[in-house]
Amino acid sequence: MLLELAVGDAYGAGFEYVDRDFIERHNDLSRYVKHPRHAIRPGAYTDDTQMSLAIAEALVSGQAWTRESLAESFVRTFKRDPRAGYAASFYDFLRRVQDGRQFLAEIRPESDKSGAAMRAAPLGVLPTVREVIEKCTLQAALTHNTPDGIRAAVAAALTAHYFVYGLGPRKDLGLFLESHVEGDWARTWTGKVKTKGWMSVHAAVTALASRESLSGLLRTCIAFSGDVDTVAAIALGAASCSQQFCQDLPEALLFGLESGPYGRDYLIELDRTLLALAGR
Repeated sequence: MLLELAVGDAYGAGFEYVDRDFIERHNDLSRYVKHPRHAIRPGAYTDDTQMSLAIAEALVSGQAWTRESLAESFVRTFKRDPRAGYAASFYDFLRRVQDGRQFLAEIRPESDKSGAAMRAAPLGVLPTVREVIEKCTLQAALTHNTPDGIRAAVAAALTAHYFVYGLGPRKDLGLFLESHVEGDWARTWTGKVKTKGWMSVHAAVTALASRESLSGLLRTCIAFSGDVDTVAAIALGAASCSQQFCQDLPEALLFGLESGPYGRDYLIELDRTLLALAGR
């Protein structure tokens, strides 16, 4: 889950909000692409993956699932490995706060963008829909305590849960989400993905329902244009847990992913521990 999520994030980072002609020329999965404006190194993941690590580490630690413990995990994960990709204001906030207590005291959790959804996939390993919804709602409210921010996060977590536990065919994912989360999730998404969190999740759901391989899924996520690193992270994190998708990501992307202290090897090992919670 986490490895593929990071590949989607890192690959998508090269295409976030670029022109469609750039996507058409470079979206062939042959390599990580340097973004024409951003300084992120090709193959480096961004905030989507780093925040997902914070959630995954909190889950496997067995610690109490509280606002305090999650805020501490968010701060700790950033402080040990500051990296580009965060919204500028949130990046500055994370640099300034010293611990989870200060995070909670000073955060303004009024966003409806994709930050809570992009980190929600690890919650899919939880055993029941009810527990996924409860724990995801709590984590989302720390930073995105708005109706749209929370429902986007819950839909992203349930998307992963659907595939981790094999709850149905790809084509029925949208209907499953509609039975638990308000939204027209079964409707086909078309066009550019803008900044709202539900848009990224909706596009990911459409891609998941229409593709049979991780490589096809990744190219489809990028082709939407817009906030495509988040779309790809959500989609690949979920699809990597299902036999309904051919696990065919190119070696150039799997082995081209960053290999630092919290890079590819760390992701693989944490993946094993995380998925063990679901008996995988």
